[in-house]
Parts: sequence; C-alpha cells; structure tokens
Amino acid sequence: MERIPLADFCEVHGQTTAAKKLNITQGALSKALRIGRKVDVIAHCDGSFSAEEIKPFPSQSQGSRDIEVA
Repeated sequence: MERIPLADFCEVHGQTTAAKKLNITQGALSKALRIGRKVDVIAHCDGSFSAEEIKPFPSQSQGSRDIEVA
C-alpha cells in the first residue's frame, strides 16, 4: 500500500484518468486541487485506488482555539 498526494497522482495520470481511477468526476477532482484540499491517494496491492482527506480533529476553522487533552 502506497500513499501519494493527490496533486502528484494527477501529475502522473492526468486529471481525467485520475478521476476515473478514483470514481469521481474530473470537476470534483479539479476543485479539490484548486482549493488545496489535503488528499492522499492510496494505491492498493490489487491495483485499485482510494483517497483519504487529511483534516484536523475535530474539524475546525482557522480561527479556532487549540484543545488540551488531559
């Protein structure tokens, strides 16, 4: 299993092919790249691909405060 940043995956495969491999539209992929979403593509051993978005927990806006864990 290999993790690849979405932008790098698109550079190698092109946006149209990358979108087909991830089973999403090219428009959705283009928007994710344009707004800077932090998405990793996972290349599975069987040749399939999936994607995971990396977000802070809990999902907060930029102006939010840090949470202390006891």
